[in-house]
Amino acid sequence: MKNGSVEYIAAKSVDEVISALSDGQTSVLAGGQSLIPMVINRGATPCRLVDINRIEGLDTLAETNGYLRVGALVRHRAFESDQVTGPLGDLLRVVVRHIGHPPIRARGTMLGSLAYAHPAAEWPAVAVALQARLVLDGPEGRRTVPAEDFFQAPFTTTRKPEELLVEAQLPTLPDGTGVGYAEDRRTSIFPHAAAMAAVTVTDGVVTSARICLVNSGPYPVRAGAAEEALLGTTFSDTAIATAAQIAAEKDTDRLDEDAGRPRPRQAFRVLARRALGGAREGTGRCG
Repeated sequence: MKNGSVEYIAAKSVDEVISALSDGQTSVLAGGQSLIPMVINRGATPCRLVDINRIEGLDTLAETNGYLRVGALVRHRAFESDQVTGPLGDLLRVVVRHIGHPPIRARGTMLGSLAYAHPAAEWPAVAVALQARLVLDGPEGRRTVPAEDFFQAPFTTTRKPEELLVEAQLPTLPDGTGVGYAEDRRTSIFPHAAAMAAVTVTDGVVTSARICLVNSGPYPVRAGAAEEALLGTTFSDTAIATAAQIAAEKDTDRLDEDAGRPRPRQAFRVLARRALGGAREGTGRCG
């Protein structure tokens, strides 16, 4: 590698990983789809790599008490099948096909993407939109962090250097929930802009709305004003158009300063409308 030799550790337990991370100069290797290119190009210069692929129990993918538990070794491609059912499974299948290409999805992991915290990545947006819980293990034991508190800035999270992100807990979505995702991808692996939506309709009325704007700032952002505008509506074309306009005008207002340059409001309006349109189709199938 361009930055010289790097010590490699094939860990056999989470405790071994935590011990290795205690020096603050060790990086975790799971799929390596983000880490290895960074090491090669000196975007990251770890002294050691600790490989977690041999640790049993980190490949958990199971529903428990209303949450889908996703372990640190669950690959992207696991969400391409119907292994996860219901509206949550629909959302994961819609989103995962936009991630990289088949070789990346075969090796990369959801938790690796969450820990990497790229502002344009898909899984952080899903985690924030669904109010997921992220479980970290470290020298002081395990702690759970709400996804909306986990992401702080591009490539920056609340994970301490000595902690391992071991599990994401995604709440399952109720029947009557439709999901949608739309993105503007140009030449990059990551989208220029994107929007995702999960909307629940009960007796013809919107009772829950989750909308997230992707790459609209330094971390995923819930479109709270647009969500509020949808609640209590009949989820019509007019309601969708209004919510999308509000998302572009109000839910990106504070992001211009964060980003340091004007954001493509028109793109977010169009993408939010497309994502909500997909969600409405889903509520028709489920409701």
